Amino acid sequence: MHRIRPRTLLAPTAAVLALAALTACSGGAATDDGKEGGQDAPRTRIAVNLSGDRARAGEPVVVTLAEGELRQVTVTDSRGARLDGTVSADKKRWTSGRKAAPGTAYAVEARDAAGGSARAEFTTAAAEKVNKLTLAPGKNTTVGMGQPLSIVFDHPVKNKAEVEKHLKVTTSNRTEGSWGWMTDWSGKDRVDWRPKEYWKSGTKVTLNAELNGVDSGAGGWFVRDYTTGFSVGTSQVVKVDLDAHRLSLVRDGQVVREVPMSAGTPGGEKASWRGKAVLMSKEGTINMRSETVGLGDAYDKMVDYSMRLTWSGMYAHAAPWNAAHFGNANRSSGCIGMSDGDARSVYEEVRVGDPFEITGSDAKGTQALNNGYGEWNLSWPEWRARSALR
Repeated sequence: MHRIRPRTLLAPTAAVLALAALTACSGGAATDDGKEGGQDAPRTRIAVNLSGDRARAGEPVVVTLAEGELRQVTVTDSRGARLDGTVSADKKRWTSGRKAAPGTAYAVEARDAAGGSARAEFTTAAAEKVNKLTLAPGKNTTVGMGQPLSIVFDHPVKNKAEVEKHLKVTTSNRTEGSWGWMTDWSGKDRVDWRPKEYWKSGTKVTLNAELNGVDSGAGGWFVRDYTTGFSVGTSQVVKVDLDAHRLSLVRDGQVVREVPMSAGTPGGEKASWRGKAVLMSKEGTINMRSETVGLGDAYDKMVDYSMRLTWSGMYAHAAPWNAAHFGNANRSSGCIGMSDGDARSVYEEVRVGDPFEITGSDAKGTQALNNGYGEWNLSWPEWRARSALR
């Protein structure tokens, strides 16, 4: 129902869902016959494309003026947030830049060039299914130069292009990058934003996911916006040479630490992955059990200084039980093992998001795209091709 100042309501037609009279109201109260202070007041009609208490979500709000010129339109939801919009060149139509969200009450106020005003109200139908998402990295964190922006959705995203259009990335130095879609290791839809090259140290990154009112398709509607931001820390990379059995920490182009290590036993499932991995988390002391990675009952150990590199269970960590092989042979069950002291030093110096560049022939293949953050193993054209907007 529309509330009008002053009272006049014209019957709706099939083409106009809501029609209200817009009457000049400056300089005094208007009379019922449309006269103000004894003089005729101009009377103009507006139409709002959405009406009632179950209006269709996912459409822009459109306010149309029959006569005269629109000066201002304000559309506000029940939480006080506004929908911005633009007026057409002929000043007769206003269209919101964003779409009406499901399950939301809106108030519309329009003013014309003659000083008239009118209000309208509508409520969109609630979403039958709501889609949510998980963002990485965490808000206000400082990460390594290989960390991508990563979004995992609770439910499938059929309308990938539409969703991607509403994911706005800004950086402090205009870093070139692109979104890329994949199926996450968990089986859910995922989209990551990766720079063309590693981030530059000191870069500040902001994501505005303006998804409120966007239909993801089979997975349902988004009913809120999301924001996150992070900074890029020291420029450093960990280089792992499987054939030389050495791990090196390179900071600002200089090797600052080099330690002997033993990686996965070559020739089978116990071999390590090669490629460019990204440090996903620093997990400290954890219980590692071989049955969780498909290796039967080969081991069940408490492991110190654990640094996760893949979802499939490849870590860098302390492995004192394997000391006889550090620097001369790969004899682990897939992880990169070091002495307690070396593992502690590396653990203390690396940061989540640091790239681990793993090279050598003693590997079982290249880390998969979705097995952690494997996007750096794709060329820039290959990565850009994974955008839904290309």
